[in-house]
Amino acid sequence: QQVKKPDAVVKEALRVGRKVIIGFPNFAHYQARLQIFFKGKTPVTHSLPYEWHDTPNLHFLSISDFIEYCHQRDIKIKRSIFIGKNRTVKIFPNLFGMIGIFLVSNGKAAA
Repeated sequence: QQVKKPDAVVKEALRVGRKVIIGFPNFAHYQARLQIFFKGKTPVTHSLPYEWHDTPNLHFLSISDFIEYCHQRDIKIKRSIFIGKNRTVKIFPNLFGMIGIFLVSNGKAAA
């Protein structure tokens, strides 16, 4: 989310390496959703600690966004883990995961 052209960076990383680890804060975490709904403002949470005007984040994405992104580009998700406040998240990671971490590979090379 802090890269100006994430598509180009992911493509280059997968060209150079067989597997790539990608992690990011989940903008669709329930705390962020509640802040948007009730306050009507850009959320500030543990995993998204910056105000809108002072954030290094250029792209706000969710775990579901990233999974769809990989599917559309034939990027294979080899493994994933979702981190909550004090534990890993197994159920509804797009809602309860604060951070998503993915091990990905080029789908064509993995076949």
